[in-house]
Amino acid sequence: MSTFAEILLNGLSLGSVYALIALGFVVIFRATEVVNFAHASLLLAGGYVTAVLHDDIGFWPALLAGIAGAALVGAAVEFLVMRRYRGTDHSVLAIVTIGVDILLTTELTRRIGTDVLTPGDPWGDAVLRLGPISLAHTRIAAFVAAALLITAFLLAFRYTSWGVAMRAAAESAETAALMGVRLGRVSMGAWAVAGGLAAVAALFLTVFPTPGLERATSLAALKAFPAAILGGLDSTTGALVGGLLVGVTESLATGYQSDLTFLGRGLGDLAPYLVMVAILLIRPAGLFGTKELARV
Repeated sequence: MSTFAEILLNGLSLGSVYALIALGFVVIFRATEVVNFAHASLLLAGGYVTAVLHDDIGFWPALLAGIAGAALVGAAVEFLVMRRYRGTDHSVLAIVTIGVDILLTTELTRRIGTDVLTPGDPWGDAVLRLGPISLAHTRIAAFVAAALLITAFLLAFRYTSWGVAMRAAAESAETAALMGVRLGRVSMGAWAVAGGLAAVAALFLTVFPTPGLERATSLAALKAFPAAILGGLDSTTGALVGGLLVGVTESLATGYQSDLTFLGRGLGDLAPYLVMVAILLIRPAGLFGTKELARV
């Protein structure tokens, strides 16, 4: 029972990090109706800035610089690339984000090389022991930080003028524009917020028990993608629920891998996608996604 509780707690912590990444997917989709496949490069950019600067300026300033850097990269991508294709079919814009991701990821992996960069976090390898249950301090910090950030975002989304403008743009971009909403500013803000959230997620994906930031770190965004899809790509609540579900599923599949050897190795990496497919077969729009209606 203690093993299950430990795996579950670690899964919830990991899921909260995935929820941050999934929320970035949802924010951009709600603002622009574009699936952002460049999210992995934003995550890698934020983590890289934090890891490179922490020796010179300290951890907390480096983390703020990483968040600001990833937000700036996201805003620059929207302004320099995505805005030039405004009015183009959304599937074409999604393909454009794939090209952006290839360019940014290639440059960042070239800079990282074969090194493993540490973020210089203050928690180290400290572990909290509650009887037979062991939980790394980094996991606790990840859960608390994700909870605070997600709560702050939901409040801003609900009560600030930026949140109102984003919700209006999501309902009807044309009507929102006629009412004075600046769609370009909303879109740029969404990309910046997504980049900042990805930078925080990059931190907690590269601290103990993982070795650090490496070229493959950006692949974590691919694990968060099922969280956004199964929760509903236009639902902020769905991003939270989907992230937790994916994190717990991955942790359980990895933790009980020895009992599931008949299913093959690497089940933990595959499990989130299996859950996504199973849920989409029942609810094609996701758990909280909006169903599209068409008149015939």
